[in-house]
Amino acid sequence: MRSLLVIIDGLGDDPVPEWKGLTPFDHAEHKNMDQLISLGTCSNVSICENDFVPESLSCILRLLGVQQCDFPMNRAYLELLAHERDISEYEMVLRCNLVSVDENDTLISFNGQGLTPQDMAEAAAACNEFWQGIEFMHLSMYRNLLILDKDRRILDACDIQPPHESMGENINALLSELKEKSLLLKHFIEGTAKKLERFSRDGIRYMLYPWGPSERKALPAFAALHGLQGAAVCEAEIVRGIAKGLQLEAPKIKGATADIDTDIAAKTQATLELLKQNEFVLTHFNGADEAAHRYDYQGKANFISAIDKEFLGPVLKTVKEPLRIVVSGDHVTSSVSGKHNKNAVPVIAAQVNSVKIPVEIINYQDILTFLMKASDKRG
Repeated sequence: MRSLLVIIDGLGDDPVPEWKGLTPFDHAEHKNMDQLISLGTCSNVSICENDFVPESLSCILRLLGVQQCDFPMNRAYLELLAHERDISEYEMVLRCNLVSVDENDTLISFNGQGLTPQDMAEAAAACNEFWQGIEFMHLSMYRNLLILDKDRRILDACDIQPPHESMGENINALLSELKEKSLLLKHFIEGTAKKLERFSRDGIRYMLYPWGPSERKALPAFAALHGLQGAAVCEAEIVRGIAKGLQLEAPKIKGATADIDTDIAAKTQATLELLKQNEFVLTHFNGADEAAHRYDYQGKANFISAIDKEFLGPVLKTVKEPLRIVVSGDHVTSSVSGKHNKNAVPVIAAQVNSVKIPVEIINYQDILTFLMKASDKRG
């Protein structure tokens, strides 16, 4: 029996006052998820519990059965792997967001809000020059990486808040410790800010925000963990990096993005093809998380509805052999606060195309047991 894990990033949410306390998941249309619930169960589970900060890297690794002791420090290294790059043991890599700041030096967006994709590409090009001791690497949209010599002061003793968790705070306070500990990064932050001045408009200016320092760390292979052949359908850099680190097949899919504009039909077709060849498939959708960070609860609800109709519907209609499916969030991304939290997320689990079986999901370990036992040829 094969298994499919569908992660809707940031699926959990807080009650939306305008919807009389409903969440985007509650508000969405999801008849196919409801069908799965009728065949199995729907629970509310905290993936991170109280063990770590609620963010995609750790939560998705946990859902895939990686032990916490094997988690890399921050996401930047895996995002580098997603782009077929690596670093030596003497280097480190930082994530670097294009952010926007108002006249009071308040961080108002973590994702270059107000700039078009073309603007963001031009902003990256403006910053992509020779910086002594730093390699600048543009990934996509507002996402960049910085590669530089390893500095334990930054890796071990520098508290840098992720920008997506820091909206509304003073940008100078947020970056002060980093700039104090690294003159190299201080020069980079201030130098690129000058190069980005031409993009300023309506009292809003743009900066580069380094965060999440990471060093080289190998993940265990998925096959070694579970004895299974697996694959992933994903576009977000962090998830592609996880797939690369776990040695999961992860083909590039034309039209797939890490936002609500992704080509769901293309991801559906890729999932169906990979299910023919693999015992386990992970399909990841990132748009709900991005919408919630923008406080766009209607956009998040619409995206959940689209996944239900355009992805789950065709999968349930097309796959004829027994299949175990879990639809889960990784963490809460609140459309009210724009931030992550460690509260419980919806988890739907069912076995289809076979005799109905009892399913109970109480914690994250139950998700793994349900999926991996199903996928194991021996069980």
